[in-house]
Amino acid sequence: MTERVIRVFGDPVLKTVSEPIGTIDEHVRGLVQDLIDSVKPPGRAGVAASQIGVNLRAFSYNVDGEIGYIINPVIVELSGEPELVGEGCLSVPGLWYPTMRHPFARVTGIDLDGKLIELSGHGLMAQALQHETDHLDGLLYLDRLDKESRRAAMKELRESDWF
Repeated sequence: MTERVIRVFGDPVLKTVSEPIGTIDEHVRGLVQDLIDSVKPPGRAGVAASQIGVNLRAFSYNVDGEIGYIINPVIVELSGEPELVGEGCLSVPGLWYPTMRHPFARVTGIDLDGKLIELSGHGLMAQALQHETDHLDGLLYLDRLDKESRRAAMKELRESDWF
């Protein structure tokens, strides 16, 4: 299919809770291919469907050379003491702030054949699973920042060239 344009902060689609995918049809197959094509450029660890303007529960990932996707992801396990990790977002270009994330995450969902799949990982994979699932719940990583960091981020965002 094609690499899609990433929606940026201020677009209402990013603050909307995404709908579960019911029937896997050609539209959903095309969406998954677009998600995969959109996560391939260097520096991208994940792309949620909402980031390309589609309010359906699916995301792609590109971590340590492994590219994949999941439909209807649900976080089923977070473990380890949450820690501050540097985080950015394609939908908030140019900003990078320490964000509290668990060091391990596991999600379940389905593939294009409707079969149950599970993704899990530590480090960047754990962070990507949490970050992309947040997108599907209408949250940006900015929503997870402490009050002082959020204030600084919003000031930086308002002063950015793209906003």
